[in-house]
Amino acid sequence: MFNYAFPIVLIVVSNIVYNVCQKSTPQNVNPFTAMLVTYLTAAILMVIAAQFYKTDKGFLQSFNDLNWTSFALGFTIIGLELGYLFAYRVGWNISVGSLVANIILAIMLIPIGILFFKEGFALKQIIGVVFCTLGLILTEVSHP
Repeated sequence: MFNYAFPIVLIVVSNIVYNVCQKSTPQNVNPFTAMLVTYLTAAILMVIAAQFYKTDKGFLQSFNDLNWTSFALGFTIIGLELGYLFAYRVGWNISVGSLVANIILAIMLIPIGILFFKEGFALKQIIGVVFCTLGLILTEVSHP
């Protein structure tokens, strides 16, 4: 059970801290300077953490196994970081901006999961999409 729940808990806790940090980044700081410090910190922490993750290959040998996804993730993470930072700077509330983005994301991932990863989609997911869509409508109606 721990192995199943831990990643979700890690995602949720990390996303809470992430959004609080993004919302708290000073308005007058150049977003690219802030992101550079963020990624340098992350890079240093990854090099340190890699020493504790034991596999049959060494850290440097693992570079041979990389494919296009690591490079694509680098580009998309920049988009995510800038998107949230700019959303908060233009006035999105922390409680609404993330909610809207994640509901839209979940809905957009449905056809990708079905078409590219052969995932199923049952009645309960359709009901979930309806509720998510209603939530978006209600969020926009109540947003000043």
